[in-house]
Amino acid sequence: MAASLKEIIDQLKLQRDILKDGGYGRSVRTPWKEEKIFRDSITCLNVGEHVKKHPCSECVLWDWVPEDHRYKDIPCHFIPLTPEGANIADMEVSGNRDAVERALGVWLDSTIEQLEAKLARLTAAHV
Repeated sequence: MAASLKEIIDQLKLQRDILKDGGYGRSVRTPWKEEKIFRDSITCLNVGEHVKKHPCSECVLWDWVPEDHRYKDIPCHFIPLTPEGANIADMEVSGNRDAVERALGVWLDSTIEQLEAKLARLTAAHV
């Protein structure tokens, strides 16, 4: 079942809150392993699973994944976060996790703002 616009906004806000609260630091259970952005989040359909049980196409982030990256192991890591098209996969190569998280925060804020404006327009049109 497709998520409603309100559900998508809520999921993105939860993701933003996780990011702001330091949710991508080291896990208490696995302090030697760096958490994967999105994949190790409670917003991921497959969080905690070693093998994906749900297709990524059911994720609220799917519409932002470029067509040519939808076959990847973590397709959401290829969502363009910057106007130049930088994504999590590209940026993690640099090893600068702070820059990745800053770019993700900006993308989340911008995307939430756009979706809330769209929801407001749709709501106004139905009133």
